[in-house]
Amino acid sequence: MRASTLAAEDPITDRLGDGPRGPRPKSAFSRRNIVLYGTLIIVSIYYLLPLYVMLVTSLKDMAEIRVGNVFSPPVEITWEPWVKAWSEACTGVNCDGLSRGFWNSVRILIPSLILSMSLALVSGYALSKWRFKGSEVFFTMLLVGAFIPYQVMLYPIVIGLRETGNFFGDVLTWFWQPTCGLFSEECGRIRVQLFGSLSGLVIVHTIFGMPINVLLFRNYFAAIPEELFKAARVDGAGFWGILFRIILPMSLPIIVVSGIIQVTGIWNDFLFGVVYTRAEQYPMTVQLNNIVNSVQGVKEYNVNMAATLLTGLVPLVVYFFSGKLFVRGIAAGAVKG
Repeated sequence: MRASTLAAEDPITDRLGDGPRGPRPKSAFSRRNIVLYGTLIIVSIYYLLPLYVMLVTSLKDMAEIRVGNVFSPPVEITWEPWVKAWSEACTGVNCDGLSRGFWNSVRILIPSLILSMSLALVSGYALSKWRFKGSEVFFTMLLVGAFIPYQVMLYPIVIGLRETGNFFGDVLTWFWQPTCGLFSEECGRIRVQLFGSLSGLVIVHTIFGMPINVLLFRNYFAAIPEELFKAARVDGAGFWGILFRIILPMSLPIIVVSGIIQVTGIWNDFLFGVVYTRAEQYPMTVQLNNIVNSVQGVKEYNVNMAATLLTGLVPLVVYFFSGKLFVRGIAAGAVKG
């Protein structure tokens, strides 16, 4: 009897007796979900349809392409257009396909990616955790640089690369001439060519990648609790100790974000590649343009589509394998002020 009385007075039992509480579960086919997912499906089709057309066209021969149905799958799959795009298609006076441009792009991408991300990471770390006199002015200058159109800077960079190469050539010549007679009878001027070389293009990509990447790293590091930084300082850690032992282990998402942005921007670049390099050093995008816009012979659409897919394969693979980390980096404050 006493237990029954206590149970009757128990407020939890009373609430359970009233039935379930809270909002009613929403139907999977509600008006909101239909509009949301319907829009996403339409947008996905809009972006995937050109990719589908390029893929099926690259697997057809020219006789099947001339039938005119661009959306139909290939009757008989052929890989000959891919082979020709890679190693046989003519890009100007050379007929070695995209292979030469691919390795040029790799030689441009790797040092540009390492230099730009390393400098941006250290700069963002210093601007967020080690405030110094004039740091805000420096950061403002970087932000202004992020919004300057590339086309405005083309000719000044040409002059800058040329004069920088001449300066380093003069410096090396000044050091070399007093002793060059011991090793060689010719003691002419040493030339350092940055304009028209892959080294100059690496410098250009490193410079133009700095503003946005410094912004990303600075805002991400600013969201890291200040207590961790202060505790490390109390324990005797310095600038580099805190960076390598505390900051870097927590920075994988933002490093992936920065890496994807840089890989996409550097690999897909056409303007800098065609302006700051010579014909034998053109990156893959410039080679693709030469293949697609060639006016010699028959227009081979299957080869053009295969060449386009080959050119875009590297950034697509990079994003496919690191897409989750990219979303994590953005959500963790990569673009928050």
